[in-house]
Amino acid sequence: MTCLVIIPTYNERENLPAIVPRILEQGPQFQVLVVDDNSPDGTGAVAEALAAQYPGRVHVLHRAGKRGLGTAYIEGFKWALQRSYAFIFEMDADFSHDPRDLPRLLEAVQHADVAIGSRWVAGGGTRNWSLLRRLISRGGSLYTQLVLGVPLRDLTAGFKAFRREVLEQLDLDAIRSNGYAFQVEMHYACYRQGFRIVEVPILFEDRRVGQSKMSLGIVLEAMLRVAKWRLFGPPGGAGRRGYSRLL
Repeated sequence: MTCLVIIPTYNERENLPAIVPRILEQGPQFQVLVVDDNSPDGTGAVAEALAAQYPGRVHVLHRAGKRGLGTAYIEGFKWALQRSYAFIFEMDADFSHDPRDLPRLLEAVQHADVAIGSRWVAGGGTRNWSLLRRLISRGGSLYTQLVLGVPLRDLTAGFKAFRREVLEQLDLDAIRSNGYAFQVEMHYACYRQGFRIVEVPILFEDRRVGQSKMSLGIVLEAMLRVAKWRLFGPPGGAGRRGYSRLL
């Protein structure tokens, strides 16, 4: 059973040498793919050094420029599907997602199709967040729940695990969102396809070093795209086959 943890990076030179070993410590089944957008701080070179230090367990995908979170994950998914990984994970590089939660997500996804590290279910939460940021995150999920009718508590979550069969069946080229909205679109696509989704409580901690990629424009993009999907149909035209929530 092989697992690939995809980490998109842009200027994460300080975080990457710490986060990668912590991921690998969670078990021999875990490997890492760093998708770097030509970071000017030299993150790509750091990733290559880690790949040399951990041959066969750390991989690097270099991109020509800053092309965004969504396209980074899509390219990472396609890279994984060309290989034999059974489970594919999304994870941030900045320790806001705790690597110690990876085995819990892996256990959960073995009884579902998608496992989401959720801040807004019982047992989950945030640390070192401002009131404004909590309101934006909770409000974004509630807004999406109401507009799209998706019964998930944390629709903007970016820490999750997929069975490879899920990504094989999704039309990845139809996923067009590239910022905050990318996570919403992936959840909506999985929901519309009837995949079994489980929310696993996690504690989300604000990044230790570096600068947050969140901006008002990213939030507005997500809100506008959700409204568009409600008015004109789901991304990629995915039809709903049913939904089963596991807790």
